[in-house]
Amino acid sequence: MQITMSPYYGAPDFAPLAARAGLRTLDHVSMADLLRNGFVYPPHSIFQNVKLATFGFDPGQDLSAAPEYRFLFRDSGKSRRKADAHHLVDTYHRLLCEALVRSTSAMRAPWLLQSGGKDSTSIAIAARECRPDVTCITYLGGSEENEIGSATQVAKTLGLRSETLTCDPGRAYDRYLAIVGSMPLLTADFALLSYVDLATTIGDRGGDGVIDGLGSDGYFGMPVSRLQRLVSWLALGMRLPNFTNELPLVSRNFLLSYGLSTLQMDPVERIFPGSRFSDVEIDELFGRDIARLSKARLAPFRAELASAANHDELRTMAVSIEESASALAKGLYTTSALSLKVAYPFCDRHLRDWVYREVPQDQLIHPESRASKALVRKHIASCFARLPYVEKKGSFRFNLRGLARARFEQVHAYAREAGDVLPGAVGWLERNRSRLDNKYCASKFYLLAIVSPWIATHHAGH
Repeated sequence: MQITMSPYYGAPDFAPLAARAGLRTLDHVSMADLLRNGFVYPPHSIFQNVKLATFGFDPGQDLSAAPEYRFLFRDSGKSRRKADAHHLVDTYHRLLCEALVRSTSAMRAPWLLQSGGKDSTSIAIAARECRPDVTCITYLGGSEENEIGSATQVAKTLGLRSETLTCDPGRAYDRYLAIVGSMPLLTADFALLSYVDLATTIGDRGGDGVIDGLGSDGYFGMPVSRLQRLVSWLALGMRLPNFTNELPLVSRNFLLSYGLSTLQMDPVERIFPGSRFSDVEIDELFGRDIARLSKARLAPFRAELASAANHDELRTMAVSIEESASALAKGLYTTSALSLKVAYPFCDRHLRDWVYREVPQDQLIHPESRASKALVRKHIASCFARLPYVEKKGSFRFNLRGLARARFEQVHAYAREAGDVLPGAVGWLERNRSRLDNKYCASKFYLLAIVSPWIATHHAGH
């Protein structure tokens, strides 16, 4: 079975999955993908006999053979011309309004995921003009970043209704468990539980659709910072003994854990967000040699990645691979399970093609400050003089350590049920229970919390 699964291509049809539920078989290598990187490498899925045509794969090719991947927003195709800045902002605003109208045409009561950052603020500006009935909702995920002030200021200034939702990790996890049997496929994005929490609230409060600001990073481009370049250089693909991850000084210190994990990663995989299990840990969790099979799934992308013109393009390519299978997928899977609609205005063909082909490169990434999405910043500046989360990126964070405190026993029980697939999971949980105040260990707990119930619920074939 092949499913065309990208908002760039249109709304995916998951109906064939339900029709052939009895024929689905869990893919253990895909489980390893999730625990190693937080998503399943496309074109694979969580099921052995289901392949996904994410963006970059031609939906017409046989994805079970040797499919070719092509990144479709190469730097070489971007505009080199000069253009009037005011005209660009006006055209961008018009196209974004049209994209928002098209993508939400079937929604009676749309809700916008509003972080107060660039993408969601730009959509909110468009919504004031063409979907003033939208409700903005902002998530307070933890103490690290508080988007509430910025997001509330945006909604109030624009005259849009706004709501907030404070993270309760136990409630979010219970809501995930309530739909895990209805989710068509699985990703372990580190915002999945936040998304489930938000989408459930939207449905409970009468909303019938979610507006998500993802999708523009690929064609605007993603500049690499000096720190990100340094981290990439430290990713040496080393294979260290498992006990090194659990040394007292390492396992209780986030930076040391992050550094040690980075040494064990592939440089491309280090670009993917989140703190994950090492290859040695993966083999222990599964009780067999499987990490190398997951790592081999990067092979179809190697040639395209190697052809990147610079570090910025390489990072944009890598993030694009992850975004399709993780960031975008979490919304598609969650809203499908909750019978909600979802809109991605930035994936609109007319908008994205205009930005990619017509907007000068200095309006994509500022040549001096290296700030991303220069045109979007100018669009926002037409309404707001200064917003903290435009200057510094925000996100829907999640209280990972709170989840470990609130739901350890529950995840431990699911790990026992999943023992024939993950015979080492219970042992890892028991050894590391005292270390879950370290966000790095708590991130790994989060991955097991996502994967274990899925295995326990979808019994067929494992």
